[in-house]
Amino acid sequence: MKRKIPPVAALFDFTDKVVIVTGSGSGLGQGIARRFAEAGARVVVNYLSSQRGARKTVAAIRARGGSALALQADVTNPDDVARLFSETARAFGRVEVLVNNAGIYPSAPLLDLTPAQWDQVVDANLRSAFLCTQAFARQAVTQGGAIVNITSIEAENPAPQHAHYDAAKAGMAMLTRVAALELGAHRIRVNAVAPGLIWRPGIERDWRAGVRRWQRAAPLSRLGMPEDVADACLFLASPAARWITGASLTVDGGALCQQIY
Repeated sequence: MKRKIPPVAALFDFTDKVVIVTGSGSGLGQGIARRFAEAGARVVVNYLSSQRGARKTVAAIRARGGSALALQADVTNPDDVARLFSETARAFGRVEVLVNNAGIYPSAPLLDLTPAQWDQVVDANLRSAFLCTQAFARQAVTQGGAIVNITSIEAENPAPQHAHYDAAKAGMAMLTRVAALELGAHRIRVNAVAPGLIWRPGIERDWRAGVRRWQRAAPLSRLGMPEDVADACLFLASPAARWITGASLTVDGGALCQQIY
């Protein structure tokens, strides 16, 4: 069966496509939102409490001639998720791309970890992805679309004091594959990006030893930038990845290549 192949020049053109990026009021999510806007997308900047950061992101996108909207929603709450998608539909129409980026990254030793701490991290990272995936898919079954889940290299490589986080990200990786399996019939592709250590302001000061260990371990010898992850998201959401679903793209400067013995 012959299918129309888009020209190379159009592969990363998201003009008028509507993209929701959860947890994009700060950090990595901000970078992803801005990069999709650079590609022409109309971007919904979702946030929980980072209202100032979300508004700053929207202002930066609009200043460059883009279109963006900040929407507050707790994506662990089904009612808030429903509102997020309904408000997006009212503002922009249908949604073509969902990036499940929302999450938290606390540390706690396994022996001291409380059930409440466990639930908070699993909810923020995994429950949120489930709820948003379900909401997106229900409105995309007639049109198709793309979902990109932000997991982590810790889904494969455990880190001390991150039992809750690592378990949530591993669950998110499998959710990606199951969703790809079930939603492919509706022309909805589901993939994951697994980042390594991403730079943020002050990280060299706050975690000097960890940054140095990373730089020694990663063959490319540097921390990742939000744009490094964002560009992987652009690829997986674009027609360039039209025959890719259920995949995970590691974006870690090669850190997982290290010999383990």
